[in-house]
Parts: sequence; C-alpha cells; structure tokens
Amino acid sequence: MSVYVVGHKIPDSDSICGAIALTYLRNQIGEDSIAARLGELSPETAFILDKFGFDAPELKLSYAGEEVYIVDHSELTQAPDDIAEATIVGIVDHHKLGDLTTSTPLECWIRPVGCSNTIIKMMYDFYNVAIPKEIAGIMMCAILSDTVIFKSPTCTTADIRCVEALAEIADVQDFKALGMDMFIVKSAVQGTPVRELVMRDFKDFNMNGKKVGIGQLEVIDLAVFDDLKADLETDIAALKAEGERHSVLLLLTDIMKEGSELLVSSDDVSLIEQAYAKPLVDGKVWLDGVLSRKKQIVPPLQQVFS
Repeated sequence: MSVYVVGHKIPDSDSICGAIALTYLRNQIGEDSIAARLGELSPETAFILDKFGFDAPELKLSYAGEEVYIVDHSELTQAPDDIAEATIVGIVDHHKLGDLTTSTPLECWIRPVGCSNTIIKMMYDFYNVAIPKEIAGIMMCAILSDTVIFKSPTCTTADIRCVEALAEIADVQDFKALGMDMFIVKSAVQGTPVRELVMRDFKDFNMNGKKVGIGQLEVIDLAVFDDLKADLETDIAALKAEGERHSVLLLLTDIMKEGSELLVSSDDVSLIEQAYAKPLVDGKVWLDGVLSRKKQIVPPLQQVFS
C-alpha cells in the first residue's frame, strides 16, 4: 500500500514542495509514496511549481485507513480531519512538537531550523540519494520563502547552506533575486477576495483548550493593504465567530521594513497585549522586528494562554 505524503491544511510552499521532494526520496529508497495536499495552492506556490515544471500534488482530504507521512507540522488542528483513522508512519517538521499521537512507532525528523525542506535535504544526504535539478529548485524556493530570504529569526546556518547547495544543483545563479520574485508574487493582493487573503497562510492552534487562528501575509510594502485593511479587520472578526475561535490574529508582514502590523479580533484583547507587551490601538499594533509566526508570535501567545 502506498503512503500518502501530505502537509498541513491551507498548505504553504514548504508543505507542498516538501511533500513532492519527500515523495521522490521515499520512492527512491523503495518506500512507495504519493504526494498529496489538503488545500489549494497559494499564488507563490503556484509560481514555484510552474517555474520548475511541476503539477500540484493530488488533492486528497480523507485518509481513513491510509498510511500517512506528515510534513511541516505535528498539530491535530492542521492535520486531515480523519487523521485518527489513519496510520502515521512518519513526521518531518521544524515547528514545536504538537499534539498528534500514534498507536505504532514512527519515523521522526524534527529539527529547529527555518524550513522542513532543509530537513528533507538532510534526509537526501543521509540516504545518499541525488536530488534532481527541478526538485532542488522547489526545495530551495521553499526555504527562501520560510526564512524570508534569510531575514527571519528562524533562519539557521543549515538553511543557508542548504539553499546554496540546492541552488547549485538547480543551476540558479541568483537565488536571492528569485526569492524577491516570489515575494513580489505574494504582494499582488489587489483584486483578491478578502477571505482568500486572510486564509492564504492561516493556521489554527489549540492553546490550552482555546482555538486560536493566526494568519500571515508577507509583502514587500504594507501600502498594498491601505485600501484593504478595514475589510481585513471585518473579515477576521467574522472568521472568529464562524469557527468558534477565541481569537484570530492576522500578521501583515513587511519584509523590507522587517516588522509586522498585527490585526486582532479576540474575546480577551488583554491576553494579546500581555503576550507582546504592547497595547493595541483600534485592534492593531506594530511589532518591530517580528517576521516569524512560529518563533515570535506563537510562543508568547501560548505562554499567556497557559
């Protein structure tokens, strides 16, 4: 029986490119695998796959009775809805250890690096499997995306070295220029439905029994949101009510200024203010130097919820 390799709900580039790259590796070592996804591609991910000649992985939402290898998370809220009826055979991730549990032993590759594809590169090295040019390209792009072209505090020496090695394999001469092209694609928000923007890179977290949704939009200039911000605020309030969430946060991240404006809808705004030690004004606050949801937003929020 084939193993499905799949990332999280509302998949980002790391989740999609990681599923493709890990599937190829597993097939090369004799582990029959199929790449899958839990949602539609973001514009950035579509750009990456098109550039290197890949189709999107199979859209598959149900995994009951299947064997599954999880990529880029270990959270129950981000997994397939019927994951409890599947057998998890492995996890590759760069986030905190979540609440997925298994009834059988599994393979785990979890490292404190900036991107799951950095770990997958380590797996290729471990198994001594050559990385095809096109797969090296999408892996490189995923790392550039997750590390914000090395600006994110999550970025490590391992991420940088992997990008350099993958760029050589992919024959990409200027990977930072390609990274900027990716973020230009991310910054093209005009004409996109507001709910689609809010959900473009959105994850739910269980924080001491409270459901908290956190989205992030990374652009090269926050001015693109000038005419959209009021609608974004209205929509996160609606999303909070629809999903019975305690809070919904939306990070509007300016990668050039290296900071984020945080939009908040919450049952208890004081918890958000306590987490980041800054008062909100009209449900908003600027967080200088904040680029990473994983490292700079989630941990302090979980601490105040606990």
